[in-house]
Amino acid sequence: MAALHDIWFVQHILLPTLDVLLLSFLIYKGYQIILQTRAVQLFRGGLFLAGLYAISFFLNLRTLLWLINLLAPSFVIGVAIIFQPELRKIFTKLGQGRWLQPGGRSRPHQFEEVLSACENLSRQRRGALIVFPRSVGLKDIINTGTVIDAEVTSALLQTLFLFDTPLHDGAVVIEDGRIASAGSFLPLSEQTDVRRSFGTRHRAALGLAEESDAVILVVSEETGCISLAYDTNLYYDLSIDEVRAQLVELLDTPGRPVRHPAKELEEVAELED
Repeated sequence: MAALHDIWFVQHILLPTLDVLLLSFLIYKGYQIILQTRAVQLFRGGLFLAGLYAISFFLNLRTLLWLINLLAPSFVIGVAIIFQPELRKIFTKLGQGRWLQPGGRSRPHQFEEVLSACENLSRQRRGALIVFPRSVGLKDIINTGTVIDAEVTSALLQTLFLFDTPLHDGAVVIEDGRIASAGSFLPLSEQTDVRRSFGTRHRAALGLAEESDAVILVVSEETGCISLAYDTNLYYDLSIDEVRAQLVELLDTPGRPVRHPAKELEEVAELED
């Protein structure tokens, strides 16, 4: 190893190039993770304070430097408390790896069973909440409901979401190509800017999308609209073809970039009734 460092090409070209490439890759992946969370404001605030500190240091603004140094520890603690959901999301993303992807994944014909059920439920104005786990395990979510371990069929899904049944208000979790549980409880969104027109199902779907990388399919009981929630965002009122394309992109083809539906998708805070 020491002999390699003595080679001029390795020391002056190969190692610096590798250093820059690795740093560029880490910055790029970090930027991607931040975009998938609501930590953009945190990032901008950090850049602003770093710029303010740099100006104070070079101009020798002693009073401002003293104030920043005094408030820095409290600022770090405050960020950890206020942005706790975003930081949890970032560290969850860092802990994920495609090589850790579970072996059993939802297959296209199972999508068709799910979509067929959703079409019928939408037409009948019957709400539904269906969860597709990805890298992050949802064992704790599954355990909050009734364990089923059944084949995915349209008829069974429609039966589970019948009115006045014990399981119709909870979520169905489809894991490893099978219905793992029904009637499962999802965490509600911690966002404060969610429109009041959205009910518990949409807030629960968004809440799980904030805490994990799962894809959640929602059928509105009030409007019959079909929506998808993933990566801390909820995409409202999609067509069946758009939902099918997104499920295939998100669940069936690891590593391929996700293309959002052709029509513009709005974040929950900007959605119209």
